[in-house]
Amino acid sequence: MIRLLFFAALACLACKLVTGRWPWDFLKARPTRAQAVFHARKLLGVGAGASREEIQAAHRRIITLIHPDRGGSTAQVHEANVARDLLLDDLPHES
Repeated sequence: MIRLLFFAALACLACKLVTGRWPWDFLKARPTRAQAVFHARKLLGVGAGASREEIQAAHRRIITLIHPDRGGSTAQVHEANVARDLLLDDLPHES
């Protein structure tokens, strides 16, 4: 029994050394596009039926709060830009 636990621990350590991840990390679900859209809507504070103008207005509003000149960081601005782009891409295209 102890020998089995030893080999299991050795296999876990080998997996970490080879792949850089623990074996149980492979079981975690990767984020989906739906989760990313949900996070973007939450970040910008817009609803599911938001129009292009509402998304852009919410983006402008959040950028004024998190701009680096006002104490924010470039990472926060980048996250807000990605959220805006994701939501705008999710809108149906006008013909």
